[in-house]
Amino acid sequence: MNDQTVQPTSREERLARLPLREDLRGQHPYGAPQLDVPIMLNVNENTYGVPQDVQEAIARSVREAVSTLNRYPDREFTELREALAEYLGHDLTPEQLWAANGSNEVLQQLLQAFGGPGRSALGFPPTYSMYPLLAAGTGTAYLKGVRDADYELSAESAARQVRELAPNIVFLCSPNNPTGTALGLDVVEAVYEAGEESQAIVIVDEAYAEFAQLGTQSALTLLPGRPRLVVSRTMSKAFALAGARLGYLAAAQEVTDALRLVRLPYHLSAITQATALAALQHRASLMSEVEAIKHQRDRIVKELERLGLRPASSDSNFVFFTGLADPQRIWRGLLEAGVLVRDVGIPGSLRVTAGTESETSAFLSRLEELLEEERS
Repeated sequence: MNDQTVQPTSREERLARLPLREDLRGQHPYGAPQLDVPIMLNVNENTYGVPQDVQEAIARSVREAVSTLNRYPDREFTELREALAEYLGHDLTPEQLWAANGSNEVLQQLLQAFGGPGRSALGFPPTYSMYPLLAAGTGTAYLKGVRDADYELSAESAARQVRELAPNIVFLCSPNNPTGTALGLDVVEAVYEAGEESQAIVIVDEAYAEFAQLGTQSALTLLPGRPRLVVSRTMSKAFALAGARLGYLAAAQEVTDALRLVRLPYHLSAITQATALAALQHRASLMSEVEAIKHQRDRIVKELERLGLRPASSDSNFVFFTGLADPQRIWRGLLEAGVLVRDVGIPGSLRVTAGTESETSAFLSRLEELLEEERS
């Protein structure tokens, strides 16, 4: 039997035999653990679910859309862009709004339009782990910036790195995932100015903006006069529509015109548009859940401090905390109790989503038991 007839024994070996792009060899797909446990607090979903009145509104809207599924959807999703502009405010026009199947597709389209071979994108890890994967998928070189020792990012440091590295795209995650703290607008302004020479597209990823602390300002306020600035959002978190896949951005009209050059035809289905519109029209119910989530988040921060741990200030629906002697032991102990949190790979730390009151209580109670066992 010669080498050509030997059958590969693993998925990795079978994949390696395909003529895959060289820059994708050895890469791993994005994926957080999806385990069947009672309390899932690991992927920052809205654990409160879709309120009944919003469910009914979505069902009515989808039923109407079903009657015309034999036709292509509105390619320009005009009504949805109008609704998103009205929701965001800041004197935005529908021409400045864009949407796609989740904020990841929005970011991918930005990379397709402004990245690609011979171009680079700069991120500041630890940050959202999809940025390098999206860069790799579009043939864009990914540059790793550095943060301060406390995982913060100052305007001076960020701007200096942009000037030195001259990226074509800059990712600013605010609030940052996994650490949860929002960036000051001075950081965004400094990065934008520093990117003038390389004409960098500056993307402020505000996926968790609705959970921000009182007084935290959105980068939406900086859009006027800055044609290279983009603010991306999602309906997965505050709107409890993770399963619907609807992300969007606000930017200068020329940015949305650029995305039309790379989007797939009719990329946003009639069902998705109908779902998003219904949720936007009934956002009052959803925003009341946001306040409940923020209450549980703040409760987690207070209790973690009481337990002697170091939670980061959070403008999101999750809390990143350090001070664990053995985070893997804590992670396993929580899982054994039916509570799944996220090990983000940072020494001595874990991240937990703010759940319902009962879910949060279960997490805190089991965590306290595990810490007491450790200390005794």
